Amino acid sequence: MKRHLIPFAASFILALSSAMQPASAVTVVPEGNRNASQPGVPAASAKRTRELNTTYEGKYQKIYNLLKTDSKLRSKIVAVARTYGIDPVHIAGALVGEHTYNVDAYDRLQTYYVKAISYVQQGLTFDYQGETIGAFVKRPQFAACSQFKDSLQSWSCREDIWDQDFRGKTVGGKRFPDNRFSAVFFQPFYAGQSFGLGQLSPLIALQMTDMVNRYSGLPKLDADHATEVYKTIMDPDLTLPYMAATLRHSIDVYRRVADFDISKNPGITATLYNTGGADARARALANANAALVASGQEPQLPEENYYGWLVNEKIDQLRSLF
Repeated sequence: MKRHLIPFAASFILALSSAMQPASAVTVVPEGNRNASQPGVPAASAKRTRELNTTYEGKYQKIYNLLKTDSKLRSKIVAVARTYGIDPVHIAGALVGEHTYNVDAYDRLQTYYVKAISYVQQGLTFDYQGETIGAFVKRPQFAACSQFKDSLQSWSCREDIWDQDFRGKTVGGKRFPDNRFSAVFFQPFYAGQSFGLGQLSPLIALQMTDMVNRYSGLPKLDADHATEVYKTIMDPDLTLPYMAATLRHSIDVYRRVADFDISKNPGITATLYNTGGADARARALANANAALVASGQEPQLPEENYYGWLVNEKIDQLRSLF
């Protein structure tokens, strides 16, 4: 659809910014896993898999078969990957990881469209004990976040303020849970819930909405319109650009902050898609490597987690899809 096409100017800027990066300062992370064996899978993932009476391999085959048999889905992935200047295997890797270790994939892409419509009909809101997120972030503690105009910086700032000033604390006579910002305000069904083909959380969608608006031309999301946020993360035509934007941002921030080009290693981008917090992780890696170099040691390459390890292990199958 026309609204998904990247504007020429934005495409040119994306290409130019990548070209202007000093190649000599950036280390390309090679393909493959750094770990010889798969890092441990969290107990919660194992529990979900047992409850579904399936296996990780069975879940992998289900999402892989959806990708393999649905040519329209593959075409959508290729198109959106082109828009964001990434290899489509990064998107496939994130899909495989989510549906192998999080939830089972539906057998047909059409099911996701049906689910998206059902959420639009529910009239959702983002709030905690009757205080909407829009009212909550107007509290004085969040004043510093008003300096940020980009949605990623703005919502990341608010998430930091939540952790610092509200999480597990009583503020103004109101007790707030010792839980993630996303779980308390952005998941009205139950904590830990993510949705749709890309298993995106509403908070991630809100963070990436400006980037998606710039490159895909989709309307910006508003936290006070929760229904539209949920429709976006459930509808494959809308969620794929958000997946691509999230992956693109991880690649960009690791290049800019940690001096690593991770674009050739889908296991690393999948790991960051799984863990979130690419900015903080890039800074932590950069700081750790600065200390290593200062002591005469070699810098450490980014490493995959259990989720990214699977993606790299299956990379030949995933690349064959495109």
